Amino acid sequence: MIPLLSLLVFIPLLGSPLVYLVATSNRRAGVAATLLVALVVLVVAAYVFWSVYTKVPAIGQYDLEESYQWISTASFSLDFFLGVDGLSSPLVLAATLLTVFVIVGSSRLIGEKLPSYLALLLLFEGAILGVFTSLNLVVFYVFWELVMIPMFLLIGVWGGDRRGYAAMKFMIFIFVGSAVMLLSFLSAYLDVSPFSFDIPTLAGRIPPDLQYLPLLASFIGFGVKLPVFPLHSWLPDAYVQAPSPVTTLLAGIQSAMGGYGLIRISIGLFPHAAYQWAWAFMLVGLVTMFYGALVALRANELKRMFAFTSLNHMGFVIFGAFATVASGSLLGMEGAIFQMFVHAFTAGSLFMLAGYVQQQAGTTEISRLKGLRNVMPRTAGLLVVASAAAMALPPFASFLAELFVIAGGIAASSYTAVVVLVPVLTGGYLLWMIKRVVLSPAEPGSVVRDMPWSDAVVLALYFVPLLILIVFSSLILAPAAPVAQWVVHIVGGT
Repeated sequence: MIPLLSLLVFIPLLGSPLVYLVATSNRRAGVAATLLVALVVLVVAAYVFWSVYTKVPAIGQYDLEESYQWISTASFSLDFFLGVDGLSSPLVLAATLLTVFVIVGSSRLIGEKLPSYLALLLLFEGAILGVFTSLNLVVFYVFWELVMIPMFLLIGVWGGDRRGYAAMKFMIFIFVGSAVMLLSFLSAYLDVSPFSFDIPTLAGRIPPDLQYLPLLASFIGFGVKLPVFPLHSWLPDAYVQAPSPVTTLLAGIQSAMGGYGLIRISIGLFPHAAYQWAWAFMLVGLVTMFYGALVALRANELKRMFAFTSLNHMGFVIFGAFATVASGSLLGMEGAIFQMFVHAFTAGSLFMLAGYVQQQAGTTEISRLKGLRNVMPRTAGLLVVASAAAMALPPFASFLAELFVIAGGIAASSYTAVVVLVPVLTGGYLLWMIKRVVLSPAEPGSVVRDMPWSDAVVLALYFVPLLILIVFSSLILAPAAPVAQWVVHIVGGT
């Protein structure tokens, strides 16, 4: 059998130094080589996604499993263990598709040190695919830490005026969160006999009274990455200072790592404690949503507004996941998985558009942007469409994702119906932004170039998955259902 998951991880990792060498000698050939590698990985990811969709692994089972002995001694063994299911396969597809879009956009938005930039993009892609496919805690942690290296460099080298501060703050928060998370992994390993780091082996075997502190430790690690309030303070600096293609990956894909870890590990390995603390975690999600929306309401800079929009949207993930833990309703977990997928493209389109606005208008300050419908009609039109997707308006699939999460929350308690105010706030500040930036009169004598038609077409592709999934939502929800049923099963067993 072809080791598809290993190919998925190692093609971009091995392609990284190769595209660096190509791009060093010829910029255009380097971009083409990077795009070729990313397209090959996308094809493999699409096959993996389709395999999971057509087979729909049984509750608690994985598809395309690969296991290779890594370390073996008389007292210790470690396997390179990979597998996918209805939680990981949508994120694998989203990561590879978004990487292709980012590479195309980067060819125009990134000017200096392009060979290193392209190599780091592929290193990031390979590492994050390793996170989404690892079924061994040590392998998971290795890839988790590896993701941090290219992202630190991408922010610190190609970012804005305060890039050094933003990159260092990002590194400190993520590293500390990861260190705390590692303690939960070690605790899980030591709490079972025989010892094992394999996630399927650990699930259901950790004694209930030993789950509370590991759950809290893992939540801190994943909560920093998601991020959630109050572990989010690195977010506005990193998102604003990073170049827009990098912010697209930060918001669209790296944030999903946190949601993935919460579901796969925090809930999957510590279900008893997750059930006992479910309401506390739902409250964290609810506060994160409202906090993100309220701070975005006061933002006077596009990337800062979109950063807190992303925080707002990721609050739905933790709220929905733990709503299923609390109530047993599948809707919350299905909505959380759906939200992680659609968020990649809603957030990605917003941040890429902010990059084009910065490049063409010289600023992303809302108070200085006037009448884009007249001076940048293509950019303005796409900005309106992207904002509609972020507001979860039909016909975009973000509407279904938030609907499922809200319904799942109400299934847990009717009091959580207050969450319906979050999309109202989101719509309020995005409409306010559109009024000031797009619909206002242009400044007299404004001379601003619009984005090329070729770039507009690529940006329009961000909306294709959102439009397809409003009709064919089963592509995500059918494989997600066994994951939600597995959560209900393991929580019910406690």
